[in-house]
Amino acid sequence: MAQHDYDPEFEQILPLLPTVMDFSTVAKVQESREGALSFAAPPADRDDVAMEDRKVPGPEGAPEVPIRIYRPVGDGGARACVFEIHGGGFLMGSIEMMDPWCQRVAAEIDTVVVSVEYRLAPEPPFPAGIEDCYAALCWTAANAKELDIDPDRLAIAGQSAGGGLAAGTALMARDRGGPKLCFQLLEIPELDDRLETPSMRQFTDTPLWNRPNAEWSWRHYLGPDHEGEVSAYAAPSRAKDLAGLPPAYVSTMQFDPLRDEGIRYAQGMLEAGVAVELHSYPGTFHGSALVPTAEVSRRGSEEVMQVLARRLRA
Repeated sequence: MAQHDYDPEFEQILPLLPTVMDFSTVAKVQESREGALSFAAPPADRDDVAMEDRKVPGPEGAPEVPIRIYRPVGDGGARACVFEIHGGGFLMGSIEMMDPWCQRVAAEIDTVVVSVEYRLAPEPPFPAGIEDCYAALCWTAANAKELDIDPDRLAIAGQSAGGGLAAGTALMARDRGGPKLCFQLLEIPELDDRLETPSMRQFTDTPLWNRPNAEWSWRHYLGPDHEGEVSAYAAPSRAKDLAGLPPAYVSTMQFDPLRDEGIRYAQGMLEAGVAVELHSYPGTFHGSALVPTAEVSRRGSEEVMQVLARRLRA
């Protein structure tokens, strides 16, 4: 592994982390899902947040989409809502992995959170996953009254591939005249299939995510038979017009191959007149938040909570 100036608080975990993972076949992807990385048992569910699982109508001709709804306990009237999309390189991940985050957001910001279980590639490639996200977002907005949601305070959020899906879903909502979003939270987003940025070229053996993993991620997500132009809904960095998108917060990590595409997307939105907050955290890598006790991880987590609270305030 190349030498990088990682934050010293990550020194003990770095030798334990995988670098290049084998996503070469569907069977290998499925094996990776079963052996998903975990360093500690998840925390117990909070008693101040109620969780409810539902299935909502999917895209036309497609299966229903599972969602999980998180509500603060107690009557709070119409609350803001965060529509959450988990990460996993378009190939892995689940609602369960975001339970602690979603419960924290619901409890600390007094908001409803809706998390979506979209179909993973490669079994169905693009556009299955993002169409699931969009269908669930539309259902959420259409059922705002039942869910005690204030439709004017509906935000979208995602991490890694989930950040890319959130950005693509926001583009889709703008272009299709769909739900009006008040904010988009794009944490370490995966946005660009071209893999040409300096950070993507440089970081070939960084922990958890690197160029070889990104190559497999896009190959499976776009599908083996993909030809021609890549849709901006798949790779938002390809969008030619970013005007009219909701205000955004974008985070990137210093030693993450996705760093530069996140920074460039934020810059593109700024140039298009979108209000953007951009924060690149030093000494970090993709997934370094797995060490939540590190000062830089705590700082990033607290900033996200503060930004969400400010943007969702009535």
